[in-house]
Amino acid sequence: MELDIDTVNKTLRHASADEIVQWALSLGRKTIATTSMGRNAAVMLHVVAQVDKSLPTIWVDTGYNLRDTYVVAERLIRDLDVNIQVYSPEMTSERRNAIMGGIPTVDEEERHQDFTRQIKLEPFAKALGDYQPEIWLTGIRREETELRKSLDIVSTDGAGIIKVAPIFYWSEDDVENYMEQYELPTCKHYFDPTKVHDGRECGLHTAA
Repeated sequence: MELDIDTVNKTLRHASADEIVQWALSLGRKTIATTSMGRNAAVMLHVVAQVDKSLPTIWVDTGYNLRDTYVVAERLIRDLDVNIQVYSPEMTSERRNAIMGGIPTVDEEERHQDFTRQIKLEPFAKALGDYQPEIWLTGIRREETELRKSLDIVSTDGAGIIKVAPIFYWSEDDVENYMEQYELPTCKHYFDPTKVHDGRECGLHTAA
């Protein structure tokens, strides 16, 4: 069954995050969720857990996360009882730093693309190969980057996977209020080496 993306987005525009997840699962297609375990990752993990705790949630652990991130991640996995599936690069961060001179700077575009491929895109590609999803639940929000402003709650990526973003139209205040309402933990210190600076895509949402 082909989806009329425009019609679906109009229908879901004012639906709650839970309702959007329920809609996605009602399609009866292979579905995954993803998490970065970033500062407010608990929101999407909690939303998914309210609907279906057994849904595979992919976490690409680049190996460059800070201690605070790992501590909060373990707490979320334990308390929310979500089905986290961890995928990591083949090479450890310490070995890569020794051989390749650490994280490329924003000016080293070619090196940075190769770095992103190794630590994020390749592990994620393995996850896609393992789970073969037709639907991908993601926590992206419209206001985060220029690319995301061109998307909507439901979109398709270059591989034809249907991306569903239950909190797409949430503001930063909406996120903070949800975190407070459900007393969800947050990591105060989070670092994504594939972004280098704020507003840059991490790679997963730009890869074809």
